[in-house]
Amino acid sequence: MKKTGLGRGLDALLPETNDLENTVSMISITELDRNPDQPRREFDEEALQTLADSIRTAGVLQPLLVVEQNGRYRIVAGERRFRAARIAGLDAVPCIVRSFTPEEQMEAALIENLQREDLNPIEEAAAMKQFMEACHYTQEQAAKKVGKSRPAVANSLRLLSLPQSIQEDVIAGRISAGHARVLAGIEDEKRQLALAQLTILDGLSVRALEKMAAQPEPAPKPRPAPRPLPLELQDMQSRMRETFGLRTLFKGNRKRGKIILQYESEDELEQLYQCLERLEGKQ
Repeated sequence: MKKTGLGRGLDALLPETNDLENTVSMISITELDRNPDQPRREFDEEALQTLADSIRTAGVLQPLLVVEQNGRYRIVAGERRFRAARIAGLDAVPCIVRSFTPEEQMEAALIENLQREDLNPIEEAAAMKQFMEACHYTQEQAAKKVGKSRPAVANSLRLLSLPQSIQEDVIAGRISAGHARVLAGIEDEKRQLALAQLTILDGLSVRALEKMAAQPEPAPKPRPAPRPLPLELQDMQSRMRETFGLRTLFKGNRKRGKIILQYESEDELEQLYQCLERLEGKQ
């Protein structure tokens, strides 16, 4: 591995260490493995191609941050540069090899992506949740780590409560993070879905969606009270309840309706069976 000087742009990710740990090494592309905990799931192919074209001309200007594992190197920060370098046909890329705990690896990957705004809002929220759970951080602690306010972290995490279809709309860019935050404040899922669809179809602004979300839902129409049973049907209902020993319900009128016998145990079902046998024996 060829040694070179320290790259620029990693100060926010690297704590103060000695110069030896910050030395940049050229590592073969074939020795690098992607990070399974990489927060970013979607990589824009057109943007990667543009970066690859730049790398062909100027090379990889910012080293990748990696950890050594079993003779290979796992990427902690810089997977986008790694992918573009492969497209550009490079054999090796500049890397800084560091010793990181799994929590520190996740923190470095998340911070790099957040600083570059490479994550879509759902990826950012999922990464933040994973980061907090892995490191046992509160929202306040996580916010300080990534340079955001606690309310910003809380609003981001709320997006994960949205129905899956709305989350997919956010990932695809059909709904903005601002729209998603408004929808996350609505408790009723059916209303969330309806307003999300309306936002897409009508191109609602965030402000317009906020106004619609603030409007009270129309009260459900009251159901008409059931009509009382005719007296003779009420009498028949009572007699059947006494005969079978079961909850009996008549619905309808003298011309049309239905009778419901409800049992709540095997013993009650056996009791009904015995009543039917006695009635058949009297025929």
